[in-house]
Amino acid sequence: MKTMRKQIYAERFHRVFDYIDKHLEEELSVDLLSQFANFSKFHFHRQFSEYCGISVIRYIQLMRLKRASYRLAFNPLERIIDIALDAGFENPESFSRAFKNTIGQTPSDFRKKPEWEPWIERYQFPNKKRNANMEVKIINFEHTKVAALEHRGDPKLVNNSVKTFIEWRKECGLSPITSSKTMGIVYDNPETTAPDQFRFDICGSVTEVVPENQQGIINKQIPEGRCAVVCHVGPYDNIGEAACYLYRDWLPGSGEELRDFPLFFHYLNLNSDTPEHELRTDVYLPLK
Repeated sequence: MKTMRKQIYAERFHRVFDYIDKHLEEELSVDLLSQFANFSKFHFHRQFSEYCGISVIRYIQLMRLKRASYRLAFNPLERIIDIALDAGFENPESFSRAFKNTIGQTPSDFRKKPEWEPWIERYQFPNKKRNANMEVKIINFEHTKVAALEHRGDPKLVNNSVKTFIEWRKECGLSPITSSKTMGIVYDNPETTAPDQFRFDICGSVTEVVPENQQGIINKQIPEGRCAVVCHVGPYDNIGEAACYLYRDWLPGSGEELRDFPLFFHYLNLNSDTPEHELRTDVYLPLK
């Protein structure tokens, strides 16, 4: 009974997290959120702080700054004033102060050279992970040629490699984002692999051979074959939950055996132009 009560309590908070993520561009008051969660407004603020580790007002600001930081890093043509206003700030100056106090860089500096390690540290919250049953499908994946940038090293710096891959993609036109798949090949578990040993390929599907280039993009392929697939909905930060579900919960009772190829992702939309709660990523586990 005690475990069930904890689960119900957690689910109420996750509804609040989901509501905040979906309404970041709107006014979000403590009264509104406490009503939505069915908590007393006199206690909600303290309950949220105890559960999440920070106040609800600070959490909302952090989520707005997080969305803004993606736009700064990956949408270089967007004006900072537009990003600031969309994040709920009255002017670029107040946005710049809040951004620097939180991330350690000004918006302009972050746009030029993002420091992702302190950024990631700001967005670590205890209790935000959610375990849930996921619908697993078994499909036949078609052979796919990809252009790949091999990220080798700290997983916290993957976004730097992503930025390089985006630059190559825009320059060469061989893997247009509107008509090509965006994928990732996961060789290692970031939670159990030493940072300097972590391997991850950032990929875009291609129909032509990729010539030599200054970004170091190379030709690879994802072979055809049977795969178990689940769709992860939400931030990339939590995508490991889908992988964990496949390995820990689904595979042991499935009667299936793994094929000799790594786990891989298909990003159905991208965080440069999609709110995090709307991100959809298919997670593939290759099977014999």
